[in-house]
Amino acid sequence: MKLIDRYIFKEHLVPFILSLLVLLFILLTNFLLKTIDKFLDKGLSVNILFEYLFYNIAWIAALAVPMAVLIATLTAFGRFSSDNEITAMKTCGLSTSKLLRAPLLFGFIIAISMIYFNNQVLPDMNHKARSLSVNISKKRPDLEFTEGQFTEAIPNYSIYVGKRKQVQHENFFFDINIFNNRPDGSSRTITAKNGTVESIDDAIILHLNNGEIHEVMNGGSDYTKIEYEKYDVVVPIDNLLLRRKDLRTRGDREMTYAMMTKRIDDLDKSTSKVKRGIKNRLENEFSRILDENKQLLESLFYQNNPKYLNSFKKRMKNLKRGVNNDIRLLKNYTNKQNKYLVELNKKFSIPVASIVFILVGAPLGVMARKGNFAISGAIGLGFFIFYWAFLIAGENFADRGVMTPLLSMWLPNIVLSILGLYLIYKTSKDRSKIKFDFLNLFFNRNSKS
Repeated sequence: MKLIDRYIFKEHLVPFILSLLVLLFILLTNFLLKTIDKFLDKGLSVNILFEYLFYNIAWIAALAVPMAVLIATLTAFGRFSSDNEITAMKTCGLSTSKLLRAPLLFGFIIAISMIYFNNQVLPDMNHKARSLSVNISKKRPDLEFTEGQFTEAIPNYSIYVGKRKQVQHENFFFDINIFNNRPDGSSRTITAKNGTVESIDDAIILHLNNGEIHEVMNGGSDYTKIEYEKYDVVVPIDNLLLRRKDLRTRGDREMTYAMMTKRIDDLDKSTSKVKRGIKNRLENEFSRILDENKQLLESLFYQNNPKYLNSFKKRMKNLKRGVNNDIRLLKNYTNKQNKYLVELNKKFSIPVASIVFILVGAPLGVMARKGNFAISGAIGLGFFIFYWAFLIAGENFADRGVMTPLLSMWLPNIVLSILGLYLIYKTSKDRSKIKFDFLNLFFNRNSKS
């Protein structure tokens, strides 16, 4: 690698690392604020919290890396342009294509690394994150109570709470109704004006105040009613401690490339089997009609014999029902295939966006002539929002069958690549300049305040 290439490469590396750390911090903080409710009052250790964040940082990194590449390119080329280094390089005979060699190599290295990451590391991290999330949600079912709704979190119990209020770090529940259906057929209904929940090693205790107990036994022949001021209900439970269970099934975002291709092949085989079934069903029915004897045909079309006519109508109705069921099954298989194909293409299209963002970021940085990291971040965020909105829209189109998964996941890259090549052409010809004075005013105002 030539000296100038090493210099340009190094100028990308530092802002890339800095922007990646900032993005990871922002996205991880936002994620933590949204999910912190899972950990509140559940008695989980700090290690569990950090483990959960560690597993989820994988998908956050998959999003942050391409955006960090874009910000680094904008920062590097913006500084080159503002310091007139681009002019000096071109005076020395360096063409635009030579200036882009090092950045494109940088983007290629990032893209290859992220393709490996998305196919080998990310699926397992997503799976472990979902498994841990499911296990956490099963711990301390008292926290699953929702105002105005029944909860089935406790086995054999249906519990309704009208209102929930926290008083001095303790949850109080009001207007409580507890329905307990026992294996022997008896049932018990407990009402309470208010109450609290206490957790012990292998059970929870419902401390209830001012209510009634209604119990029905012996198939309804025996009925008792008891009024109380204070009553404790002990409910044995086996998931108060965080007992981890690995989930056997994996979602589409928890599969490697090999897992997805195998699943897609299985769906292909199932689709072919259903299509053969439809074909055989139709062929058999029409063959049966054609092979029926003259008496059946005459009675059906001429004599209008009810016996044969009803038999024919019944067979046609069954045929229609069977074909419709097969068509619905085909649509289900197709939808599943599209979802897997979307995720399969996404494993490659998002990493390749690192290269695409260099094609866009380099000319934009030159035209903006701003090496300010904050301004580069603002411009990069705008382009990444555009890219991500494009990607989400394409995913929805693919799921509905409006667009092929291949086109929907690669179209944002194609559009931005065309835009980047056009901007590169413009900067190589007349070095057009884009003014971002409004961003300068915004950041200067913030700095003064």
